[in-house]
Amino acid sequence: MTARAMAGEINEGSVPAYYREVYEAIRCRTDERVQVEVFKRLLERSGLSKTALSQIAEHIDCTDGFLTKLTLYKALALIALAQQGKKPSPKLFIHELPKPQLGEPRELSALRMQPAQDDVLTISQTFEQLLIKDTIQVELIPEKKGLFLKHVEYQVISQRYKISVYRRYSDFDVFHEVLLQKFAYRVVPALPPKRMLKGVLTSMSEREFIEGRRRALIRFINLVARHPLFSEDELVKTFLTYSGSDVQTKLRDTCKKTGDEFMTNRIATQAKEYLPADIQAQFSTSRELIKNIHNSFQRLRDRAEKMAERSMENSTDLVQFGRELSALGSDASVLPSLASSQSSWGTLRQSLKSLSEEFAVLSDKAAQQGRREQDDVVEKLNFFLDLLQSYRDLCERHEKGVLHEHQKALHKYSMMKRQMMSATVQPKEQASVEQLESRIVQQESAIQTMELRNYFSLFCLHQETQLIFTYLPITANILGAFVNSQVQGHREMGDVWNELQPKLGCLFGSNNGLKPPI
Repeated sequence: MTARAMAGEINEGSVPAYYREVYEAIRCRTDERVQVEVFKRLLERSGLSKTALSQIAEHIDCTDGFLTKLTLYKALALIALAQQGKKPSPKLFIHELPKPQLGEPRELSALRMQPAQDDVLTISQTFEQLLIKDTIQVELIPEKKGLFLKHVEYQVISQRYKISVYRRYSDFDVFHEVLLQKFAYRVVPALPPKRMLKGVLTSMSEREFIEGRRRALIRFINLVARHPLFSEDELVKTFLTYSGSDVQTKLRDTCKKTGDEFMTNRIATQAKEYLPADIQAQFSTSRELIKNIHNSFQRLRDRAEKMAERSMENSTDLVQFGRELSALGSDASVLPSLASSQSSWGTLRQSLKSLSEEFAVLSDKAAQQGRREQDDVVEKLNFFLDLLQSYRDLCERHEKGVLHEHQKALHKYSMMKRQMMSATVQPKEQASVEQLESRIVQQESAIQTMELRNYFSLFCLHQETQLIFTYLPITANILGAFVNSQVQGHREMGDVWNELQPKLGCLFGSNNGLKPPI
């Protein structure tokens, strides 16, 4: 043995095969370590006394509730020594490490804690925790504002990274492209269109289109930055922090270095083990429920938009109403003697001129109300709708992509097998038969990979479905914003109306007893 072994340290290369088999049987599926609770269950199988177990525990270092691989090997050696009736001490690791009596390794896998497996599949973050991951603003560069711009540039400001970078739409486009390449099995929100659709220009100015696209980009980047997986990915960090002019190249290079999620995720090839037996039934039920939620939120958004539009129309009507009163009061036409002897109209119309200011204030309050309804209610509804739509897009990618490709591969494999059977019945050149056999082997490998991808896609779908349900408390957030906007709007409008009422009394009260109705 080496001096290190004599000092009580274990060389991984010198441990018995049984040690490695035990480790593989009880280690975490997503980690290189062993949970302390699992190790305690292993100790219970040793049949040792409490005194011996206490002596073993003195030499075992458990960091954050886990044992490292070498710590487990050390523990196995100590267990074996204690089972031989010796006092467990690393000082005895001089000769060949003894084999403990703990049963067959394949039986020990049952000791692995089920909750640890569930944690891999379960999204444990709350709605509030997702929201605080980051808040990102997207603003038009001031000097670039205007109509009919050749290029629009945005300033992207991340609260998390405390930095601002400059991006064009094409940068967002490449970022979206590489996100989809890497995370094809996740909810990747869609980008708004780059240009106005034909026919839209008649009902929307280019300035309005650019503003609508800016709002959509804000929703897109915040959904991405708050995703449990995306938020910690190098692609997102690069987009939000890289200040070089070649950000598109940087994003593509970053994506190429790692490959897609199936190639990098530790449990991708084991995804089937973590899926519930009724995963297909759960997926169908959840998908239908989310579809209904999506439809309901679309109707809510449509109604909220109409309310915001009515507030803006009310603003226009109020200011126009005030202007008409002012125009009426500004009429300098001389009253005929017939009217002047019987009417106070001359005095009344002079009083009407000052009312346009009050109605301008009312118009401003109505416009503020419309903006609050748009910013606080409609935008929040659009934010959630963007997420719901990206979930529906993901479901379609799963069915039309992974499942469809799997079926095509199976059909191709079936055709090759028939050709092979035909070749064995009818004499053919040996080289041709061997070439066909090679193609069949390659196709079998491709099918196996596709099956693994299919299970991983279902695994991701299960997690993304949880993400949708995690976001559902946004409903209370939206309702709160709606109620607050209405309370504030009605209070502010009511204050102006209440101030206007006594002014009307002063204006008209001395005119032949005319008073506004109370």
